[in-house]
Parts: sequence; C-alpha cells; structure tokens
Amino acid sequence: MFESLGNMGVLTGSPGIIYAMVAASVLLDVFLPVLPSGVLVITAATAAAAGTGAATGKVPGEVPDLLLLTLVAATASVLGDMVAYRLAWRGGARLDRAIARSRRLTSAQERLGTALAHGGGPLVVLARFAPAGRSVVSFVAGAAHRRVREFLPWSALAGLAWAAYSVALGYYGAQWLGTTWLATGVSVLALFAAGAAAAFVMRRRPA
Repeated sequence: MFESLGNMGVLTGSPGIIYAMVAASVLLDVFLPVLPSGVLVITAATAAAAGTGAATGKVPGEVPDLLLLTLVAATASVLGDMVAYRLAWRGGARLDRAIARSRRLTSAQERLGTALAHGGGPLVVLARFAPAGRSVVSFVAGAAHRRVREFLPWSALAGLAWAAYSVALGYYGAQWLGTTWLATGVSVLALFAAGAAAAFVMRRRPA
C-alpha cells in the first residue's frame, strides 16, 4: 500500500493526492468509524520514510512531508469533530430521544458534560484514540450543548496528538524495520493497542 501511495504522488507531480485521501478519510471517519483513517496516515508516513532514503533517488517534493501530513490529519480531525458537534447541536428533540433510548449514550452525555464543565477535557483526547470514541464525544458534546470554547481546544489537542502519534508510528516503524509490510503491520498494531488502552481507561474512569 505504501508503495502505491508513493507512486501516486510521483504520477501527479506532488503528494497532494495523498494529503487529500488522508484528509477525506480522517474527516469522514467521525461518521463512519470503520474507515481505516489511522492505517492510511501510517501508510502515508511509511511512504515518506521510503522516499527519504538516499538510495531512492527521489527529491523531497515527491514524497509526503511529515509535518504537513501531521497538520493535514490533525486539521481534518478537528473539522470532522466540529461538523458532528454542530449537527448534534441542531439535532433537536429527535436526537435527544435517540440518546435517551441508549443507556450508554446517556451515561456518556452526563460524564462528558461534567468532565468538560470541570476542566476534564483530557477525556476528549483519550476518546480520540478509542474505537468510535471520537464519534461519541463529538455527538454527545453537541447534543449536550456544551460551549465551543469548552470543546474545540480539546478537540484540537486530541487531533494533533492522534495525528502526531500515527505519523510517528509509520515513520519510525519504517526506520527501524525497513519499508516492508512488517513495519506497517507493527505500526498498525501499535495504533490499535493505544486504542484498546484508551477504551480500557475510559471504561474504568469513575463517573
């Protein structure tokens, strides 16, 4: 996969298509958590590591830039959060009834509202790594009508932390294990492990 991403960047004369794919995937996975946005970010970072070796003969403009890749992924994450937040804010009585029918969502709404009101924004950062946690937090924050200034800074920090972690996994995995499927697989497993750990901590966090 990382080889195909690298080839696409060369064919278009720039890695812009890679950034676009990453941005679209990260933006949309707040609505479709099954999208492999984290895997795509890791793969793009691996492509960057593959293209920066002296033996490749590639110039820097032909492979993704790690800093720009991180910023693209983080920005798309925040934009997706805010779209979900605004939709939930305007969801009205129908969304309130849907949340009320789910004990899990009702509990999440109460916990998140209390956490944000008392400076517990790290919960937003933690949820960004947990499977579907970003979706739940964004929709619940909007449905609970939490103020933007309570939610947006933590969403930005969460997106940046997640993007930086994912890019670092892809890049350093390739540096340590080579630009092989083994490196990509180990990096993806590390991302999933972080998600499982985040979900575990969230479940054990007192209400």
